[in-house]
Amino acid sequence: MSTFVFLAQVANATNAVAGAAGTPDAASQPQTPIWATGILWGLLLAIGYLIFIRPSSVAQKKQVETLKGAKTGDKVITTSGIHGVIANVKDTTFIIKVADNVKLEIEKSAVDKVVRAAAEPAPAPAKA
Repeated sequence: MSTFVFLAQVANATNAVAGAAGTPDAASQPQTPIWATGILWGLLLAIGYLIFIRPSSVAQKKQVETLKGAKTGDKVITTSGIHGVIANVKDTTFIIKVADNVKLEIEKSAVDKVVRAAAEPAPAPAKA
């Protein structure tokens, strides 16, 4: 029992010395204004939106516009890596030709990239 009394006295003495040394306690520290905390949280939310949410929504809108503009003859690459040419466009699906006499009907959401069909450049005339 005397050991516990001794430890309690040492703890009290340590606290007294720390208080006398001029270390501020929690009651005397200045508090941060609530508006400053609100501004900090607002800035963090704005930065999070600009870094994470906005770029993905812009990319999604671009993908939707690309799929809306796809037409027969455009080359496509699906998310699973299948390359083909659009043979027919339906409301929610594409029918793509992947080889001779091989056509697949796929969802528009499964298309990853659309390469526009461009006019073939005329071959250069042969020089004699």
